[in-house]
Amino acid sequence: MAPAVRETQDQSSLGEAVLGRLLDQSHRLHPDGLVPMLVRELAPLGMTDVVVYVVDFEQHLLVAVPGAGPPTEVPLDIDATTAGRAFRTEQPIEEPTPGGGHGQGLRLWIPIVDGSERLGILAATVATADDVLRRRARHVAAVVASMLVSKQLYGDRIELTRRLRPMHLAAELRWTMLPPLTYVDDRVSVSGILVPAYEVAGDSFDYAMNGDTAHLAIIDAMGHGLEASRMANLALASYRSSWRQGLDLIASYEALDRIVAAEFGPEKFVTGQLARLDVTTGALTWLNAGHPAPILLRGRTSTSDLKADVSLPMGLGDLPTTLAQAALSPGDCVLFFTDGVTEARSSAGELFGRKRLAELLVQVSADGETSAEMMRRLCHAVLAHQNETLQDDATLLAVCWPG
Repeated sequence: MAPAVRETQDQSSLGEAVLGRLLDQSHRLHPDGLVPMLVRELAPLGMTDVVVYVVDFEQHLLVAVPGAGPPTEVPLDIDATTAGRAFRTEQPIEEPTPGGGHGQGLRLWIPIVDGSERLGILAATVATADDVLRRRARHVAAVVASMLVSKQLYGDRIELTRRLRPMHLAAELRWTMLPPLTYVDDRVSVSGILVPAYEVAGDSFDYAMNGDTAHLAIIDAMGHGLEASRMANLALASYRSSWRQGLDLIASYEALDRIVAAEFGPEKFVTGQLARLDVTTGALTWLNAGHPAPILLRGRTSTSDLKADVSLPMGLGDLPTTLAQAALSPGDCVLFFTDGVTEARSSAGELFGRKRLAELLVQVSADGETSAEMMRRLCHAVLAHQNETLQDDATLLAVCWPG
């Protein structure tokens, strides 16, 4: 194993040279060529046994992206492995490797995060680790994140690695419309998740950050299967079009209502909530179209329902609606969710319920989890309650305002 190379003041940075080569090659890199390129280019840094793991769609496992040959790495459990802990906490972890398949030295587990979206883990073995090598490894992982996002637009290697079973056509439509599951900056964090990942149809969420405004939506289209997925896509496209035209929430609601009625007839509808958050002041404005009331988490210790006048679902006609407003305090989080969460039913017939959801929200928040990990844990609790087989789509969207 090549020793880790230290930078000196009288030579070009080896780390900078490697990052430069990675970036230069990325422009013409075949979607299947990511891992072979990393294996080749990271060797001069003393990084061997390089593996790129991506998170599966249900966020249970980290799955190795194949290299030049057939995959040899087994998937890693996010809740029971060192790699999983690095993924959950979004913090690099070093693990001694006294022997075995990865040789002697240290096994590095570096989170691969694009902006705030958790994509997976970069793993490599080194003889020793100093601050220079750790910094290089983090920078390499950031470059890998950009490559994963860009290359999956041109081929299916990464997409198929994440899939552990075939995906229904309705779910194919659903995932193509979703924004990244998580967004975080200094003024706000937004994180969502939806299940069942391979069969989801009518549930969805959306957000966009424009200036000082966070545009937010969670929707539940009537029915199941392909029609529900098409209706959800139309609803999201309508809302995006509205905010891009500068329409306010009521006008956005009215436009969405008209298009659903026109395209699917008077018997079909979409429930949901449309919201806007001023990220400088914490002023939240929203309307509720036949949807469960969101939950406000305050101080990581208490919850309450965010009450609003309930309008009829969108698609039932040009209906009047009213806006609700709330002033968030620093550290507040608002949890939007669809009825598939609270109405998940155990084998004994017990509903998951709002009370259980609120209690779990307090618990995972008190554990200091990131917003993305909060959503993963809540979602898996809903799945476990219904023996991993949901009878309805379930979607969660959390918006946290640090103040």
